[in-house]
Amino acid sequence: FPFPLKTRTYTCDISVFVMCFRCVGANILLLTQAFRRKFIIPDFEVFASNMDQLYYSTQRQEGGHVADYIPQLAKFSPNLWGVSLCTVDGQRHSAGDTKVPFCLQSCVKPLEYAIAVHEIGTEHVHRYVGKEPSGLNSLHSVNTKLLQHKNTVLKGFPSSSSLQPNSNKAERFDYVMEYLKKMAGTEYVGFSNATFQSEKETGDRNFAIGYYLKEKKCFPENADMIAALDFYFQLCSIEVTCESGCVMAATLANGGICPITGERVLSAEAVRNTLSLMHSCGMYDFSGQFAFHVGLPAKSGVSGAVLLVVPNIMGIMCWSPPLDRVGNSVRGIHFCQELVSLFNFHNYDNLRHFARKLDPRRLSFDDRNKSVVNLMFAAYSGDVSALRRFALLAVDMEEKDYDSRTGLHVASAEVFQHFFITAYIALSIRWGNTPLDDARQFGRDGVVSVLTEYQQMYLCSNGSQSKTEDQRKLDSEGCGLS
Repeated sequence: FPFPLKTRTYTCDISVFVMCFRCVGANILLLTQAFRRKFIIPDFEVFASNMDQLYYSTQRQEGGHVADYIPQLAKFSPNLWGVSLCTVDGQRHSAGDTKVPFCLQSCVKPLEYAIAVHEIGTEHVHRYVGKEPSGLNSLHSVNTKLLQHKNTVLKGFPSSSSLQPNSNKAERFDYVMEYLKKMAGTEYVGFSNATFQSEKETGDRNFAIGYYLKEKKCFPENADMIAALDFYFQLCSIEVTCESGCVMAATLANGGICPITGERVLSAEAVRNTLSLMHSCGMYDFSGQFAFHVGLPAKSGVSGAVLLVVPNIMGIMCWSPPLDRVGNSVRGIHFCQELVSLFNFHNYDNLRHFARKLDPRRLSFDDRNKSVVNLMFAAYSGDVSALRRFALLAVDMEEKDYDSRTGLHVASAEVFQHFFITAYIALSIRWGNTPLDDARQFGRDGVVSVLTEYQQMYLCSNGSQSKTEDQRKLDSEGCGLS
């Protein structure tokens, strides 16, 4: 700074200024979108209210049983229920038990798959990982699919685990954890060692499937199947909360760019492939039903989690421990179904002549009428600060009322404001009156003078156009303004 910092108060002022500058600089895009109301969901308060209603109506759902084949999971209360969402531009909303950590379990599978594709490519990954839904973890399911599809997404997950580039188990785990933290925008991602030990102690079926796949040459050459399973159990034991999990889902919804940090975490190809498989294979034996009724990519886990992606809009994490007979969260499934019943998020809700649902991406019709009225009143009262605020909110300053009257017409007839001078001053209402006509009619001589000057400048700079009688008079007088 070119001036001395003499006093403590002055130094404090500068430090506060620097802190504010850093905050604004780091979030300039978010702040710009906020001021201009350019968010993907413009009326977020109304949308959040609708989400709360869905949350409380789903909370009344009963039934299902908490998974007990892994002792650590059986400790969770069946009354826990949380929903968090994060839009692709960083808007957040949560309801319920959204800060309680829980294990991702099978919800980590699409995330691990996305990392593998991002790092080593689709072609190499799908030499070992299939694309068809497999249902439950059963040897019959594996045997039925194996002949046609090598192995399935669910059973091929240990193969995906073995594809990670670092051979050391500790390094490999840290490698994936770093990716998951980036996807979560550096929010909470932890690890439950107790769950990991429970997984290993009760993982007989997974070991049986692993050996069966090894016999059928489904693992990469020289891969350690036991190490891959151990790594698989570790990843299933990674903890998130609803709030951090929804950011992961939003990263997928945003094409691989974390909406919180703006960092590209995954390639577009990895995200596209991941969402495709989530859509067709993500919900165990309910995958077909879910794709039919909900029509969105999702993945469930036996911890009660449901990772839901609404592409280009938002990510949602639902969590409620009670599961149905196929291993999906009872409340989570109900919430997803109610969500697409209310909003047009289903993949095929955009078909022509389809039943109308709420579209939170659109401003309501009343908003335009409200903005016109507010603009007119601000022009009438000479409220320049309000006019500037409307301009920052990207309000069209040339919006017209029913009679095609603009704010400049009102300001010309009442308290004239130079704020409108940059508008197209030749605009006319449906009776043909321009702002200059209104100023003359109401005896605003000073306004007439200023408008005449600016109109003459406009004519000189724009050349020949269709001209009103006033414009023709100005033409005859020439464009000799100083």
